[in-house]
Amino acid sequence: MSQAAIWGVLDGELITDFPDIWSKTLVYSEEHGSILIIPRERNMTRFYIELKACAGTERRAPGQTFVMQQARNIMAPFSIDWKYIEWFGRYQVGQRVASRFADAKTRVFLSGDASHTHSPKAAQGMNTSMHDSWNLSWKLNLAVRGLAKPDFLESYEEERRKIALDLVNFDYEHANQIAGGDAVALAQNFKANVRFISGIGAEYGASPLNKEDPADVSFMAGYARPGCLLPPAKVTRYIDSNPVDVQLDIPMLGQFRIFLLMWDVQQAAPFLATFCHAIADHDAFVSKLSAAASASYAAQPRLGSAEDVYIRPERYTAVSHLFTFALITTMAKAEMEVSDLPAMLQDSRWTIYLDDVPEQDTRGQLCTDKWLGSLEPGEVAIINVRPDGYVGSVGRWNSNVDDSGVDAARWLDEYYAGFMQIPPSKK
Repeated sequence: MSQAAIWGVLDGELITDFPDIWSKTLVYSEEHGSILIIPRERNMTRFYIELKACAGTERRAPGQTFVMQQARNIMAPFSIDWKYIEWFGRYQVGQRVASRFADAKTRVFLSGDASHTHSPKAAQGMNTSMHDSWNLSWKLNLAVRGLAKPDFLESYEEERRKIALDLVNFDYEHANQIAGGDAVALAQNFKANVRFISGIGAEYGASPLNKEDPADVSFMAGYARPGCLLPPAKVTRYIDSNPVDVQLDIPMLGQFRIFLLMWDVQQAAPFLATFCHAIADHDAFVSKLSAAASASYAAQPRLGSAEDVYIRPERYTAVSHLFTFALITTMAKAEMEVSDLPAMLQDSRWTIYLDDVPEQDTRGQLCTDKWLGSLEPGEVAIINVRPDGYVGSVGRWNSNVDDSGVDAARWLDEYYAGFMQIPPSKK
């Protein structure tokens, strides 16, 4: 899709009597077109200026002086001038998506502006491009280490091309609404698409990576759903009693995050014991993957970062370089001790959380309720979260049932066996 509209862009410090210059504002002139106003740093303001009056040579290459005058025409009767202009540009609105995001052998990849173009009106360019790169980077890491199945990298195109198509379809409608001058229609369009604009609504389809169980739709009760970003939630970190954003607290180290949620740790103790024992067994697929990842990272260590002095990666790799296990419970801190937990969770002490600060959540919800909708007494839920923050799968078990911990470990193995592998032996 593409449009005939040409827009100019001006970044600079303004001299104006327009009262709403410090708010994101849309100004519409039926005769001259629209301006989108966005406040910037260092006292600057960005103008996106529709060049409705362009024709002939001016249409092909309207200069800065022409664009400035067009801005004055649209803003009239308010006066406008610039102390200085730091940057000027122009573009024709076009919505395009590459037919492929990778070559047939998944050795060459496209991302960002090389794979999709659109208007800048909803600030989706850099945001979408970074998610392209993030999606690709963690998959490349697993692929080059031999931990992913041969067809694993095909999921990059499957997931990100879908988002690119969603983006250009939204952008075509949104850009037309901005140029159309109907404030009510624009507000309705923004409200209808705000989840996608914020990023939380960029959702992937069902696949081995985003695994839905057709026989169990209980995950639909909450906001933690396969193929969706893990929703933000507030909890208290057990070890130091600090309130944290749980979806961000574990640093991004290329690991999968495995969250175990329960009301009562003591009631769920038999489940936790059998679950941890089962996944630590040398024959368990998750255990074999962890061992292979440890060998890989010993031979090819993760690159260090200046932030490591603050995030302390060793806190999250004590159990596995590939998985971080986390426990979330509504029990009071005084009623549980880390020393009472299985050894694997004791070694994960920095990712034990108390679900006790709903008043700090924007919806006033417990993390458990927001993610799962509800959790029955005695029930344990497990949420697999991919390295890019997307939910991979959600499962629930009755901790009072014998061998439910073993069943949960088997479920975990089956999920990761869908796209991971033990690296073949080098001859």
